[in-house]
Amino acid sequence: MAQVEATTERVVAADPEKVFDTLADYSGARERLLPEHFSEYEVREGGDGEGTLVHWKLQATSKRIRDCLMEVTEPTDGQLVEKDRNSSMVTTWTVTPAGEGRSRAVVTTTWKGAGGIGGFFEKTFAPKGLARIYDAMLAKLAAEVEK
Repeated sequence: MAQVEATTERVVAADPEKVFDTLADYSGARERLLPEHFSEYEVREGGDGEGTLVHWKLQATSKRIRDCLMEVTEPTDGQLVEKDRNSSMVTTWTVTPAGEGRSRAVVTTTWKGAGGIGGFFEKTFAPKGLARIYDAMLAKLAAEVEK
């Protein structure tokens, strides 16, 4: 099994604290940021950053639906880590300053991919598809915080 990784980023015209707080607001803003690939969103514990437990289904392709139960931690300032209890998937959101009144939001998702030919195709195509999904989410984040 190979490690698969998808990363995307966006510079947003808002202070890092506002961007981070919006991403960490699982009981409010976060659901509004989700593109159509996400369904059955439900906060099960917490709702604001560290200690949150949130569920969703992620439909990456017409045939591939992942049932995610994400445990949220904040290992360092400006970073949210979502670890899926149902798989090896880990998504890390990092928000850093990018100049006056601007932030860089980076999202990286990793997981242990399949072996063999299926794993080859997963490693080749899944990161691009997931990056497109997170690009859409980052666009909604920008619209939310740049109001």
